[in-house]
Amino acid sequence: MNTEVLGAPSTGAAPGGTDPSRAAPLLELRHMSKHFGAVQALSEVNLEVHAGKVTALVGDNGAGKSVTLKTIAGIHPPDSGQIYWEGRPVHIRSPRDSAGLGIETVYQDLALCNNLDIVQNMFLGREVTRRFLLDENAMESAAVETLASLNVTTVRSVRQAVASLSGGQRQAVAVAKAVMWNSKLVIMDEPTAALGVAQTAMVLNLTRRLAERGLAVIFVSHNFNDVFAVCDQIAVLYLGRMVASIPAAHLDRQMVVDLVTTGTTTRPVPTLAQGQGA
Repeated sequence: MNTEVLGAPSTGAAPGGTDPSRAAPLLELRHMSKHFGAVQALSEVNLEVHAGKVTALVGDNGAGKSVTLKTIAGIHPPDSGQIYWEGRPVHIRSPRDSAGLGIETVYQDLALCNNLDIVQNMFLGREVTRRFLLDENAMESAAVETLASLNVTTVRSVRQAVASLSGGQRQAVAVAKAVMWNSKLVIMDEPTAALGVAQTAMVLNLTRRLAERGLAVIFVSHNFNDVFAVCDQIAVLYLGRMVASIPAAHLDRQMVVDLVTTGTTTRPVPTLAQGQGA
């Protein structure tokens, strides 16, 4: 018999559920819907994201992953539904609203300027000034400290141009740029898509370090090996609907493939509420 494992139940309970043993999610989407003309991109999507955890968001092309990310990032405000941040309802109408809450997004194209050095990229648009002049020493020290805190040791100098960096190093710079602004949630969009084996391992280690520092991470990927290597929770979108969101330990690759491609699975899957551990 086919089993559809739904995400957070549609109840009137308070965000995060009523079980006091469960930590409230940092971010919660409840009944989120979004359409573009006649196209229903998201339909009643529920998602919980917890601090200190890496939550995978997976799905086939057109499943709604990008729209979900852009809704959280403030690029596409939802048509209906509610976003909760740290247990309270919020409205994210712009990227500024998202950043103000502590949400930073590392897009697949990284949005780095090749002609600028690492420091200049990390502070682009947020430059530190002192007496109306750029405080180069303060920015350089902050960049070095942030990279060191993430155990990024492969960068020769924070003053080298981004154009000279490898793919893995660029990802590290983009992540460091995201976390240095007191962020609480980092969204990583296909962070290993164009990387080799060694660079992929570097980015996966970096992702785990973010969670170990207490940050929440949303990890979007088509590579299930990477998902199972680094993620605590796996949320599956199918044709704009959230069909599963359960701990990675309760799934295997074939079950995720089934859910991604058909929205159901014939394999036995425990019906667990979002966010519950193994």
